[in-house]
Amino acid sequence: MLSCLGSIQPAIYAKDVSVCTDLGRFNIELLDEEAPKHVANFLDYVDQGFYSDTVFHRVIAGFVVQGGGFDRDLLKKQTAAAIENESFNGRSNNRGTISAARTSDPHSATSQFYINLKHNDSLDADENWGYTVFGTVTRGMDVVDAIALLPTGALGSFRSD
Repeated sequence: MLSCLGSIQPAIYAKDVSVCTDLGRFNIELLDEEAPKHVANFLDYVDQGFYSDTVFHRVIAGFVVQGGGFDRDLLKKQTAAAIENESFNGRSNNRGTISAARTSDPHSATSQFYINLKHNDSLDADENWGYTVFGTVTRGMDVVDAIALLPTGALGSFRSD
């Protein structure tokens, strides 16, 4: 089962967003001072309505839930150009933080993001590039935890972790 992102809307200020899923709503505070390029990129996708009807396609219990790249039919969405990595911003991949998903290329992040279900210091920048933390869940982490508990499995090109 997939949890769908019904929409992501800016809340009171541009640095706060509300994420509506099939399982409920959670709020994110964006870290515009620590990761300005990632926040601007994320808000561009929000403003375009890009995240509407996308799914959390990767769920690894006790690790992360990841979304922002595939629609309900698991078709990959067309994205804008990749952005520069900002992982050396002093932020850690703690439980409840939002980070930019990417490939092994440190500067390949586009629309996909993940929410840390625990402290994942192995994803932090050290002498190597890490994964850029650009927000934190401020309300509704129970919704994220509920998404992490949904049954998962292989489907199409997606394998079971």
